[in-house]
Order: sequence, then C-alpha cells, then structure tokens
Amino acid sequence: MLGVGLGGFVDGILLHQILQWHHMLTSTDTDRIGVDSYPADTVHGLQMNTVWDGLFHTFTWLAVLVGLALLYSRVTTARRRVWTSRALWGWVLVGWGLFNLVEGIIDHHVLGIHHVRSGEHQTLWDLGFLVLGLALVVVGWLIQRSARALDLGNAA
Repeated sequence: MLGVGLGGFVDGILLHQILQWHHMLTSTDTDRIGVDSYPADTVHGLQMNTVWDGLFHTFTWLAVLVGLALLYSRVTTARRRVWTSRALWGWVLVGWGLFNLVEGIIDHHVLGIHHVRSGEHQTLWDLGFLVLGLALVVVGWLIQRSARALDLGNAA
C-alpha cells in the first residue's frame, strides 16, 4: 500500500502539477464513458480537473496512511525479527508498479479519461507508462526476494 500511495503521488505531483501533461479529466472529450468535456485550458475545465486531482491525491494520501499503519503493525508485533531495508524498498517499487499498471489500464485504456501525454503519440506514452509499471514490479520483486530477515532475539 505504501508503494501504491507513493507511486500515485509521483504521478500526481510530476505529471499533473510540475509537467502539467494531464489532469484526471483532460481527455474526457474523447473518453469511452460519456463524461462531460473538461479541457484544462478553460477556467471551468481547470476547476473540475483540480477537484478530481484533489480526490486522486486524497486516495494516494490514504494509501500511504494505510501502508504506514501496516508497516507500524508489522514492526510492533514482530520486534524480535526485522527485515533488511531491501524488503521495504522492494515492496515499495512493487506497489508503485502495480499503481502504474492498474491506473494506466483503467484510466488511459479502458475509460480513456486522460493520457500520460495527449497528442499524436499518446498511445506510445500510455504504453510506456505500462512498461514502466511492469519494470517496477519486476525490479521490486527481485529486490525484495534478496532481502533477509534478521533475528534480533539471538543477537544478544
């Protein structure tokens, strides 16, 4: 969950706010579900996109909170056994990659409500986003598999 939330924040902060390549509803003029058009170059469109970006960031924030709660629960119930940081960072990458895959498939391909970068090559950008997601899952999985548990009960 921590990786899902952090991956969502990377998407929202980098692609929505810094690069301004898209917002949540910037392709609703060509979507597949009949949502009204909210172009980001109009005041009304930007207002609606800002609301939906805010709801998206609320989801990512809640995912981070759930991830932190799970991590805290794991640490406090297994005090004698801890994992190396490779496990944590590996699972964060897996979560980030899963976020990219799910969000990319649903929002970019199934619903069509936005694309990574709209325009002539939007399909390539969307597919690249999925490839990045798959790469993050694979690399994260390999990293976490190389992690080992440390038994602190026998360290004394």
